[in-house]
Amino acid sequence: MSQTLYAVNQYPIQILLSWVQAGEIAIPEIQRPFVWDTKQVRKLIDSLYKGYPVGYIIAWKNHDIRLKNGESSAGKKILIDGQQRITALMASILGQKVVNAHYKKIRIQIAFHPMKERFETFTPAIEKDTTWFNDISLLIDNSTNLFDIVNDYIAINPDADQATIFNRLQKLRNIVNNQIGLIELDSSLDIEEVTEIFIRINKEGKTLSQADFVMSKISANEEYRGHELRKLIDYFCHLSVLPEDYESITSQDTDFKKIEELKKITWLKNEREDLYDPDYTDVLRVAFVSQFGRGRLRDLVALLSGRNFETRKYEESIAENSFKMLWKGVMNVVSETNFKRFMMILRSAGLASKTLVGSVNVVNYAYIAYILLRESGVKADVIESYVKKSYVFNILTERFAGNPEGTFDFDIKRIKEQGFIAYFDSLEKTMLGDTFWDVALPLKMNTPVASSPFYRIYQAAQCASHDKGFLSKAISIQDMILHRGDIHHIYPKKFLQDKGYKRNKYNQIANYAITQSEINIKIKDTDPKIYFPIVKKQCDGGELIYGGIDDKNELEENYRMNCIPQYMIDGEIPEFEVFLADRQKLMALKIKDYYNSL
Repeated sequence: MSQTLYAVNQYPIQILLSWVQAGEIAIPEIQRPFVWDTKQVRKLIDSLYKGYPVGYIIAWKNHDIRLKNGESSAGKKILIDGQQRITALMASILGQKVVNAHYKKIRIQIAFHPMKERFETFTPAIEKDTTWFNDISLLIDNSTNLFDIVNDYIAINPDADQATIFNRLQKLRNIVNNQIGLIELDSSLDIEEVTEIFIRINKEGKTLSQADFVMSKISANEEYRGHELRKLIDYFCHLSVLPEDYESITSQDTDFKKIEELKKITWLKNEREDLYDPDYTDVLRVAFVSQFGRGRLRDLVALLSGRNFETRKYEESIAENSFKMLWKGVMNVVSETNFKRFMMILRSAGLASKTLVGSVNVVNYAYIAYILLRESGVKADVIESYVKKSYVFNILTERFAGNPEGTFDFDIKRIKEQGFIAYFDSLEKTMLGDTFWDVALPLKMNTPVASSPFYRIYQAAQCASHDKGFLSKAISIQDMILHRGDIHHIYPKKFLQDKGYKRNKYNQIANYAITQSEINIKIKDTDPKIYFPIVKKQCDGGELIYGGIDDKNELEENYRMNCIPQYMIDGEIPEFEVFLADRQKLMALKIKDYYNSL
């Protein structure tokens, strides 16, 4: 007979809530913001009142861990789906406060109109209307006398029928006896199986990431301060984006200033860096790969559960050591020194704006490189060079486009064997030969996608070189990127449309140049065979029409900065297809020079 990998049972709501309160079912996101709006809470209560089904709660049993004395410790059930519903019930039925998106504790108060059998979010208008009960939690509380409540209601609403009001309040009170299905997944299931079951059951087809399971495992283990580690990760990610919520967090969580590790992220309250805002997946990825030397987060779930990969059993000592290692890894990630120096390095590579940052996994890889090199005692200038190169290298080679976890895992195992520098040098030698620079990269520039990672790297190269905008005398590319300069079609779009060119051709990135709005407006739809010679005449004493450049050497330099073929200075204006091919090669060459300078 095959093993049953899950059990499905129905339980009254009040039993389920009592289990959550007793800690038998661990809600991993209990300290995270409640994301449902009040309308969703109202709809849930209305469905329960009408006897409608409200879906299943899914829990995954933690592995039983072998203790040092040989005994077995039963694991908690971790709630992996249904946290929002459970929190909504605890807020509306039990009257508990929840933490909103800005980490402020609030009450979600649901009002009830017994004559109309309607539920609404409590408002000042409802408070003034005597036909409403302001808070259903007071009605459901068994310590309150239902007869007294009804009598008080009838006294101020004499037209109401006493028996009807009583029956409807009794019906409301009985929703805690409604059944909710609990699907309990066996501890022997791996992440992929649990994810597949989750997707098939969840009507919205929501997906769970491996990081979600890691966070569940972390928060369910209080013995090794997993709940505090969970807070550290959540608060770090939140404050990275919304530092203004620091006061809300510290006021609602009084433990914040008592926990040493949490105190070490107080620097975020004054931080306005937005180049890299890691979420919990990124924090876990960088911490795990750099500290454990593995790349697949499913292995972290197993290690935090105490799995011995050789014996296939679960041991407390492995869980304990894994938590220690993860704490160290996370502290490396959230360190003010590490984070700020890493940001400084990325910005020095020409990443002037978040709009130039490509794949977040490439940023994660660069941060891993920084941590590994720093812990290895490598000199600061060498660290900077390899961190910048690793970022640009992984963008250019698109190594994270397919299977990022596989790439992390493959690389970190070889880095452990060879060291980061030796391994990276071998990758660079293998993948960035003359064929790449002379053939492959120009072909990659043949794309109409403005968000292309190769165009972003080209712009970063311009920022790093402090290049001026196309035909700009003084204003830099970086300034225009930061202040929204125009993307100009060197061969104007309307001009090309009139010649029959389609979008995928006239929007080629090799036809783009960043320029000042006033220059872009002046050029408008002008034929390049007209406006390029006028620009040349400006350097021969002619009227300044397109920008302020009036010196030929300065114009040559501007064309070089912007990868405009030099032959165009003397009025040789090629057909559009020829121009694209030539400029693609020049852009690739600029990126090559930029990479070699890092």
